[in-house]
Amino acid sequence: MRASVRHPGAIVFVALLSCVLICGPSAVRAGAPAGSATGDAAPLPSVGFEVVHVTNGSEPALLAGIWYPTSGEPRDVPLEGISQRVAPSGPLQGSALPLVVISHGGGGSYARHYDTALALARAGFIVAAVSHAGDTYDDQSKVLMPWRRPAQLSRLIDFMLKDWRGHADIDPQRIGAFGFSNGGFTVLVEAGGIPDLGRIDPYCAANHKHDLCTALANAGVHSVADVVHPPRDAWKADPRIRAIAAAAPAFGFAFDKAGLASVRIPVLLWRAAADRHQPDPWYEEHIRSMLPQPPDYRVEPLAGHYAFLPPCSARRLAAAPDICTDAPGFDRAAFHQRLNAALAAFFKASLQP
Repeated sequence: MRASVRHPGAIVFVALLSCVLICGPSAVRAGAPAGSATGDAAPLPSVGFEVVHVTNGSEPALLAGIWYPTSGEPRDVPLEGISQRVAPSGPLQGSALPLVVISHGGGGSYARHYDTALALARAGFIVAAVSHAGDTYDDQSKVLMPWRRPAQLSRLIDFMLKDWRGHADIDPQRIGAFGFSNGGFTVLVEAGGIPDLGRIDPYCAANHKHDLCTALANAGVHSVADVVHPPRDAWKADPRIRAIAAAAPAFGFAFDKAGLASVRIPVLLWRAAADRHQPDPWYEEHIRSMLPQPPDYRVEPLAGHYAFLPPCSARRLAAAPDICTDAPGFDRAAFHQRLNAALAAFFKASLQP
C-alpha cells in the first residue's frame, strides 16, 4: 500500500480497521496482580523495568518497555497514568531465561498490558513490549498498513537478542509472543499466518450490520480494496518465535486454511464470549477451525472485547465507559488473575529448555 493514503472517511476507517483501543492503562497502583490479597501475603518477586529505544530502519526508533526478574529494590514508578511497583533498571536475575514479546491492540502502546508483563516477569520471564509506530494512541498515521506491525515485533526481538544489556541471559530458543486484538493478528502473522485483507469487502457485504462494516459505510468507505494494497512480501513469519498466545485477534475471517497452514507452533487462542466488536464465529472460532493443529482454546463467559485490558480505575471508567464497562457479574480483576496465570503456564509448557 502506498504510504500516503487519502480518503474522505480515512479517520473513522483507521479507527475501525485496527479495532482501535482508545483507552489507557488503569490509573491504579500496579504493585500486585489485580484482585490479589494484601496484608500477610508472601512478598511478590521483584520486577525490574526499563524503557528502551529500538532501531527501526530509516524511521525513528521504536519505544519499548522491558520487565524482568531482578534482585533490585522495587518502588512506585509512574507509567502512562498508573503506578507500577518495579525496580527501575535493576540488575537482571537469572540466566538462560525465556523471552515473551507483547503486541498491543490498535491505538495502544507498550504499556497497555503492564499487568500481564509484571505477572510474566514474576514467573521468570523477560518480557518486552513495543509501541507499534503508526498505530499508537497518539499516532495512527500508518494504521492502514498492518503488515508493519509484525516487522516491528521482529525488530524488538532483534534488539533483545543483540543490543539489550541483558541479551546474554536470554535463551534464543525460548521465545514466545502474546498479542491482543491487532496484536493477536500480529502474532498470528509472526507464527506463519498469511491473511487476505481482500476478504474484508465480502465480509462486510454479508455482514453489513457488524461494527466494522457499519462504521466503514458511515465513513463513506465502500471498498477496502481501494485503499489497502499490501506489498508482495507483506507477511513474513519469524521462526524464532516458538509459541504464541492470541487474545481476541482482529481480522480472524481474513485467514483461511491455506493462510494458516504454516502455523505449526503451539497456539493459545482466547475469545471473549460477549465480544460485540468481533462477533462470533467470524474471528476466534474461524481461526480455531482453520489452524492445522488444534490450539489451546479458551472462551471467557461474559467477557467483552476490552476485558483483556487491565481493570480500569474510576477515573478511567468515567473517561472511557465503553472500554471499561463490563457485563453484570463479570469481574475483570479476577479474570486477569486467571488470564495471567494461564499465559505463564502456557509459555512455561511451550518454551521448555
